[in-house]
Amino acid sequence: MTIVFYDAAQVEALLDYPGCIEAMRQAMIALSSSERPQPLRQIFTVGKDEMFGTMPGELAALSTFGAKLISVFRDPGRPGRTRHQGVVVAYDGTTGAVSCIADAEPVTKIRTACATAAATDALARADAEVLAIFGTGVQAEAHLCALPLVRRFREILLWGQSAKRTRELAAKMSRVLGQTITAVAEGQEAAGRADVICTVTSSAQPVLLGEWVRSGTHINLVGSSYLGPVEVDTPLVVKARYFADYRPGVLAQGAELAVARDAGVIDDTHVIGEIGDVLAARLEGRENDDQITLYKSLGHVAQDLAAVAYLHERGRR
Repeated sequence: MTIVFYDAAQVEALLDYPGCIEAMRQAMIALSSSERPQPLRQIFTVGKDEMFGTMPGELAALSTFGAKLISVFRDPGRPGRTRHQGVVVAYDGTTGAVSCIADAEPVTKIRTACATAAATDALARADAEVLAIFGTGVQAEAHLCALPLVRRFREILLWGQSAKRTRELAAKMSRVLGQTITAVAEGQEAAGRADVICTVTSSAQPVLLGEWVRSGTHINLVGSSYLGPVEVDTPLVVKARYFADYRPGVLAQGAELAVARDAGVIDDTHVIGEIGDVLAARLEGRENDDQITLYKSLGHVAQDLAAVAYLHERGRR
């Protein structure tokens, strides 16, 4: 059996942002439409601050199933940061044969940002014009590429814990996007000016506080993908209309939700539903322009399978 493998360069070339955003819309609709429960990710600690994750599942709408196998280790080339290294293995749902294998690191980077973009398109105000990104890693770069595809932002702000890194990334992405990215020294300033906020940090403690966020803002919580690290405080979770990518996963592994729930200020009903139900028009997203909406992204293998199916189709053509 010959197995097709897509390396990082091929993934970057084939998994374009506009196409991947549409693939994520369809994947999230399919995930929320399925009556079959999906297994939750398993995370094993293999060393100090070193983890191995397995994410099995299926995407029946595309007749595929498979798994992502990924490690999260410190990146020697970027002090204080980690890399997500591994593979996505996609199977043919009809024959059971391996369809292809793809480098998981660029797949994860691009599909995560594109899923955020799809959620933002569904939940942000139509007139949202200021975007703030909290974080300066690879997800910050990917979100800066993806989010302007769903809203015409007049202003884009970037905040990070390292002022030097924030200035460097702002300058780099200004050149890439052909639009000025403004480095902001204080997170409170960025939040107070923004209509859409994406937190894509590796912080263990809140970098965004509820008291900073204006009415009508849409929030994407992306950086924390397991119990422990939290990017926002409990007051923000409490006052937001809260949507999950996959509700069972967020109820079990969403750190910010768990902290608020353990404090006794919310329960599981605080999660209104899944973004796939909003995209399918089965559930109302934003109810009015003053409401704060929140999308919690843990990531799901359905997103990986949809991204790999899309890039594999492009690769075959």
